[in-house]
Amino acid sequence: MQSETLETATLGGGCFWCLEAVFQALDGVESVVSGYAGGSLPDPDYRQVCSGASGHAEVVQIRYDPRRLSFEGLLEVFFAIHNPTTPNRQGHDVGPQYRSIILYADDDQQARAREVMARVADQWADPLVTELVPLERFYPAEDHHQNYYRNNAGAPYCQMVIAPKLARAREYFHLHEG
Repeated sequence: MQSETLETATLGGGCFWCLEAVFQALDGVESVVSGYAGGSLPDPDYRQVCSGASGHAEVVQIRYDPRRLSFEGLLEVFFAIHNPTTPNRQGHDVGPQYRSIILYADDDQQARAREVMARVADQWADPLVTELVPLERFYPAEDHHQNYYRNNAGAPYCQMVIAPKLARAREYFHLHEG
């Protein structure tokens, strides 16, 4: 497959380990990189992002084949696997780094994201708080944060938080193992 046929989406909705595990299992996704975006501090590290002072969110950058999976399809999964109505929180993870955010690459992605947000808003009792902002810069997270679930499936966090989320996502979406 030629890399120029791939597109990129950058999304944040809580812990990037959870998002990474689900998107890695989605047909049409070629790669997922956990990282940071949406803040002002250049070259942040995990400690700085977790402090809340960097302004960055934990995000995943997804490279996908639009012939097999649309941007809208990615967003449908995104809105199904996190709560886009809780500001700065996903479950027990609290802070601005866990906010719901779509960082669009261009005007087309922005318009398509707005359409999906308008459509899914009716599925929630509370209003969406998902930020829709231009992607200024994406910073990959440290190596030990990459492929976290794949490398640590037996860890307590993976068993208690990620595995159930992945199982729920498998019920609704065509996910593959691994």
